Amino acid sequence: MKQAKEKPRCAWSQNDPLMRQYHDEEWGIPVRDSRTLWEILMLEGFQAGLSWQIILRKREGFRKAFKNFDPKKVAKFTEPDILRLMQDEGIIRARAKIAATITGANIYLAMEKSGESFSDFLWSFTNGKPIQNTGPVPAKTELSERISKELKKRGFKFVGPVIVYAFLQAAGIVNDHAPDCFRRKVAAAHK
Repeated sequence: MKQAKEKPRCAWSQNDPLMRQYHDEEWGIPVRDSRTLWEILMLEGFQAGLSWQIILRKREGFRKAFKNFDPKKVAKFTEPDILRLMQDEGIIRARAKIAATITGANIYLAMEKSGESFSDFLWSFTNGKPIQNTGPVPAKTELSERISKELKKRGFKFVGPVIVYAFLQAAGIVNDHAPDCFRRKVAAAHK
């Protein structure tokens, strides 16, 4: 029996079934939903200093712990919630990252209250269009540095330029699928 030819993928996704599924179904597809963008940014913050594979394996634990990343619920978390989360083996138990997520929920809600969409804010940096990167994949860019600076100015934490660039890739604001990856055209087709 002839074996089916494997689809060409980005190199980082080829050796792990969970990473491959994430790559094939989510990564790099433009996200326009504000709450989903906030969730992705918060998870990228938890990833700081770790591998994305760890975060992906714990993603359902994070969703459970952070009430499906509902900013209205997370913003109400208090010290007892932080202590509870510090004991939750289903997530990364880093106090500063947990606190940053609660702070991030409050900032998100303040933006919403003032009439500013989190999605519109993020997409405004690219005039609402995904950037199609055709060169080498950098760790950070001038764009990620600008967005990082603006997020920090608003009070977000764990949003340095490298984390922000990983976020831009994951959220499809930048299409960094390899030139021969079967998902590149799919991601580019989503506007």
